[in-house]
Amino acid sequence: MENKQTTIAVLTSGGDAPGMNAAVRAVVRIGINKGFRVMGIYRGYQGLLNEEFRELTALDVKDTIQHGGTILYTGRCKRMMQPEGPAEAAENLKKHGIDALIAIGGDGTFRGALEIAKHGVDVIGIPATIDLDLACTEYTIGFDSAIDTAVDAIDKIRDSGTAHERISIIEVMGRKCGAIALWCGIASGAEEILIPETYDYNDKALIDRIKEREALGKKQHIIINAEGVGDSEALARRIENATGIEARATILGYMQRGGSPSTLDRVKASLMGEQAIECVLGGRVNRAVIEKNGRIRDMDLEEALNATKEPSRDLLGVAKNLVRRFTKEEKEAAGTAEQ
Repeated sequence: MENKQTTIAVLTSGGDAPGMNAAVRAVVRIGINKGFRVMGIYRGYQGLLNEEFRELTALDVKDTIQHGGTILYTGRCKRMMQPEGPAEAAENLKKHGIDALIAIGGDGTFRGALEIAKHGVDVIGIPATIDLDLACTEYTIGFDSAIDTAVDAIDKIRDSGTAHERISIIEVMGRKCGAIALWCGIASGAEEILIPETYDYNDKALIDRIKEREALGKKQHIIINAEGVGDSEALARRIENATGIEARATILGYMQRGGSPSTLDRVKASLMGEQAIECVLGGRVNRAVIEKNGRIRDMDLEEALNATKEPSRDLLGVAKNLVRRFTKEEKEAAGTAEQ
């Protein structure tokens, strides 16, 4: 695509993620510096369908990099799941003279962009989701900030749980992907990490391990539970009934999305925003910005959405190996003490 006062648009869609503002800022400032006219679309795909467009200047994005949320607002749009939604979105972009759309968000955002591309509008996707659940990329904007927020909360819960000698089940976000739970579990020294990709829902085995640790003198337990496993309140009740140990569930919820983005998220978002502009400049359209082998790159958007991945074997391995294994002598001593 020739750079002839090309007009590009940027939106944020789906769940908010710390660092989205840094990505928007990069798209706007680098885009303007490269000679583009940049339009902001407010409230995601819903705003695109409602034609909530406004031209953005470099001043519009000043003092935004340090803030969570998104200055363009966000949301989910059911109309984009209907056949007429993407067609109408593409027509609105064409009507406003927009040559390329840069969509910042997760899997649903990327799928919406791909559908729009089928109606003749060039698109670029920037991955921003705290769940780290886009298989095409090693990193997604917001993940680092979310795990920092969650670990800080877990540390505080551990202090209280230790004082009361209780079992703490802490539910973190991650419906299909357990990355947040896995990272937080390792970082917080959790005794158990339950993620949707690997948990077998064997309550008995989980409870037996808790009883074994308790018999050997452990007075406090941290269980990190991914949202996709869920049912944390019920799990706490089952564990308490089976062990006689006080068990409490804490669901961290949307607090993981909030707060100032970390340094890593600000820098990665800026690099990804620049890559999106370079894609448009180079005529590489209908692409997903990704990180691969530690470098920011881009790939075909449809291929990106078809990518699959498993949880990191390295992380699963270290999580397993970090849990203390009691010696045969310790177990025998505990058994004697119980008699």
